[in-house]
Amino acid sequence: MGNRVAHLLLLLVLCYGLTMAVGLYREEKEDWRGDSEETQAGREQEWFMLQDSKRVVKTDAGDMRVLRNYGGRIMDRPIHIGFITMEPRSLFVPQYIDSSLILFVRTGEARVGLIYEDELAERRLKIGDIYRIPAGSAFYLMNAEEGQRLHIICSIDPSESLGLGVFQSFFIGGGTYPTSILAGFELETLSTAFNVTTDEVREIMTRQQEGPIVFIGDSRAPRLSPWTKFLTLKEQDRLQHLKRLVKFQQQPSEGEEQMTWSWRKLLNSVFGQENKKKGEKAGKSPDSYNIYDRRPDFRNNYGWSIALDESDYQPLKHSGVGVYLVNLTAGSMMAPHMNPTATEFGIVLRGSGRIQIVFPNGTQAMDARVKEGDVFWVPRYFPFCQIADRSGPFEFFGFTTSARKNRPQFLVGSSSILQTLRSPELAAAFGVSEDRIDHVISAQREAVILPSASAAPPDEEEEVAAKFEKVQKVIKSVW
Repeated sequence: MGNRVAHLLLLLVLCYGLTMAVGLYREEKEDWRGDSEETQAGREQEWFMLQDSKRVVKTDAGDMRVLRNYGGRIMDRPIHIGFITMEPRSLFVPQYIDSSLILFVRTGEARVGLIYEDELAERRLKIGDIYRIPAGSAFYLMNAEEGQRLHIICSIDPSESLGLGVFQSFFIGGGTYPTSILAGFELETLSTAFNVTTDEVREIMTRQQEGPIVFIGDSRAPRLSPWTKFLTLKEQDRLQHLKRLVKFQQQPSEGEEQMTWSWRKLLNSVFGQENKKKGEKAGKSPDSYNIYDRRPDFRNNYGWSIALDESDYQPLKHSGVGVYLVNLTAGSMMAPHMNPTATEFGIVLRGSGRIQIVFPNGTQAMDARVKEGDVFWVPRYFPFCQIADRSGPFEFFGFTTSARKNRPQFLVGSSSILQTLRSPELAAAFGVSEDRIDHVISAQREAVILPSASAAPPDEEEEVAAKFEKVQKVIKSVW
């Protein structure tokens, strides 16, 4: 009896080992092209949607959250997507970061100050403006408008980052929260560098505690911050105070001037140029580019699309990032296509629809319903399409991982590669006659953006109505 039990246990162990070995072999052979259908189905809804949201800044005056992209072997280059919200009369304090940003003003108006080639450049940005902030360049953002919130979407390129997180901020302005990078030096060192007393240095290094985004000259500020106090002074008094802070009274030596130049320019911009006329610019930084002012690259009755590359806006060349904007009318479709030069990141600005993505082996990678605020990405070479709901327009904005001119290859439509490839060889590849393949390819007379009422997903009200109609039919059949 004991031997039989022992043999049975041995047989079970051998079967288990064989099962594990076969499973390991299959696991090693399977990759993203060959996962089981169950595995693919479980992952497909999350692979190409950016959902790892991290709030990196949160104050009463605004916040910033980032959707992180971890990259991977099918991604040529990771890009994070940031969302900045600022209340009226607020300031994102002077800083520099270890990643380059491309800003897109979604709503509101902004004032951005940037040190560019050792000079302070200031630009006023409005809805639709694109503006680049290089990694390591000191800058600030201000929502100077009354009664209007500022919303900015930005790409965050970590290619030059320190790898300490999504990105690393180095706050120039600050106090106890955020802490200024200047606070790491000894008081005597700063006193000598600024040519002021240690008490004056201690005062400006400890007063700010409202966070990286603060109210400016607003009753909602918890108390008068140093920024607010500066703005309540008359212009001449502000200038004198700044001169005292950054040693304007005396001509600094060459070394001292190099040390304080950038800091001085930033402070003077925020506090000494408040009365600039709207739209006036200073400095030699490149201008912003308004994507809504550009004529669409393609337009028909079903929508339009715009793509910006380095030939349109030269600063994109330095980041190696492109920008695009697409608007689809209700029920229309951006024809199935693929991007041969770049990975694409998309942010839904308004409306809702579906994103369909296909694996290289011809299986479906994703068929996801998306709405305003959702972020998706499509790897280079992967076929995909976007379909607007029938309930209204579908608009999405995004970034690509190449600043070169992108020439998407459309797989369907009157300008598709199938039209170009029409030949006996193509018919043979599909295993049908030439007449048959010609009939299918030529049936669609539109290009790029297509009418697609049958493919467009219904809105929620239509779905509810359809379900209610089915219930009614069931009740009638019973009676």
